[in-house]
Amino acid sequence: MIKASVLGATGYAGVELVRLLTKHSKVQITHLTSKSYAGKKLSDVYPSFAGILDIVLEDTDIDAVCKDSDVVFTALPHGAAKEVIPQLAQRGVRIIDFSGDYRYKNKDVYEKWYGEKHTSPHLLEKAVYGLCELYREEIKNADLVGNPGCYTTCSILALAPLVSNKLIDTKSIIIDAKSGVTGAGRTTALDYSFCECTENMRAYKIATHRHTSEIEQELSILADEDIVLSFTPHLVPLKRGILATCYVNLKKPKATGEIIKIFKEFYKGERFIRIYEEGKLPDTKNVAGSNFVDMAVVVDARLGRVVVVSCLDNIVKGAAGQAIQNMNIMFGMDEYEGIDCAPFYL
Repeated sequence: MIKASVLGATGYAGVELVRLLTKHSKVQITHLTSKSYAGKKLSDVYPSFAGILDIVLEDTDIDAVCKDSDVVFTALPHGAAKEVIPQLAQRGVRIIDFSGDYRYKNKDVYEKWYGEKHTSPHLLEKAVYGLCELYREEIKNADLVGNPGCYTTCSILALAPLVSNKLIDTKSIIIDAKSGVTGAGRTTALDYSFCECTENMRAYKIATHRHTSEIEQELSILADEDIVLSFTPHLVPLKRGILATCYVNLKKPKATGEIIKIFKEFYKGERFIRIYEEGKLPDTKNVAGSNFVDMAVVVDARLGRVVVVSCLDNIVKGAAGQAIQNMNIMFGMDEYEGIDCAPFYL
């Protein structure tokens, strides 16, 4: 059995991770920490766990956590994660981090977009970007994985086949993405209250969203050139879900069917990537609660442009499910263990 602990277990991503781990046949949960609810049972905070996992939430004791863990998931905000992770790394546990603190190759890029100094840049050299479909071999031997977020996973996977195959003008990339409210985390901020969100949709952080730099980093690696792109996120009245519509100009004319074949070949054998047939489009209800990424491709021949629509569950494949997929790879387990389930649909 793999002994696993979760730091920050009561946020939306953290508790979704705990829910999925309770179904994993090869994992024993040893410690769950929570700054806000230490001393309470998890089932007191989330009654859905009553009779399933009545473990008591703790303050973070690094020594105790490391003593009892093979892997530690840090479901903490950026900034808080990089204060804890160096201590975990010194004690030899394997780490899967949900924040943006260890997703970057270059500390200067992190510091520019996050507006704060990176206090452990030496660990950026060790960290592996945890996008399983692209970095599976590197993840196998990783001690520290920067688990990608929802917007980045949805956008990078949507564009990776086009960029890798040199099919597009990389200066023309536009990503228009929509997120459910859980993407903001478990917060009492007014902007994310029911009355502010329901029957409403709004764009935010245009040209300044942090995930822009992360998407650019990964696509630049695939393209072997520096890529700068336009990314606009929107908040929509859903609990779960990300839908990204990506627009990019083709270098040469291609039919929709040709591009679909390229996508299918690129993701051949990938259990969690589902490429739709021509004429069909994905929607968020068909990925909710699952680790799947659904994609469709349409070529607008009139404009010489390809449009890729990609969607996933922001707190499963965009957070907790991907983290478990990373853990499974790191420990040589069946990659699909604990996360190979159908979406909720309703």
